[in-house]
Amino acid sequence: MEGPIENKVAKSGLITLDLDDFLPSEKPLELDIAPWLWNGLALKEKDFRASVKDHDWSSYADKAVAVFCSEDAIIPHWAYMLIATQLTEVNATPFFGLPKNYTTWYVNQKVDALNPADYADARVILKGCGKEALPYSVYADITRKLTPVVKSLMFGEPCSTVPVFKRKG
Repeated sequence: MEGPIENKVAKSGLITLDLDDFLPSEKPLELDIAPWLWNGLALKEKDFRASVKDHDWSSYADKAVAVFCSEDAIIPHWAYMLIATQLTEVNATPFFGLPKNYTTWYVNQKVDALNPADYADARVILKGCGKEALPYSVYADITRKLTPVVKSLMFGEPCSTVPVFKRKG
């Protein structure tokens, strides 16, 4: 049985989605606003506005920034809006939450940006093993996005998949 090796997976028409391709290329910079609080407990508008005004925002230019408060304090919505305006001016991408949650948020943004029409009537495999463990919600979101249009959705590797969805008819 001589001849070239045949890639049957490539010829099968399967589309493999690898969530590793959705991962951010860099970790976000961190901006903890706790030092801008009065006694680490409360936000005083005048002092907070001064802290925002005096902060060097240029170091965040063109970067992702995780904005959070490490203290258990109530931060009004407008405070985050004020920070967002500064980050927008330096073309930063603000993420409001703990840095450890940034990757999930980023991947969900990529899933939301998927065009389901690109997968119409396709047989799709959502790759199972990746560099980073993502929460179940990411897999649920991509499933919700694709099942209305795909012919089938599977989980795993092309050589060993678990059927998840198959359109009837």
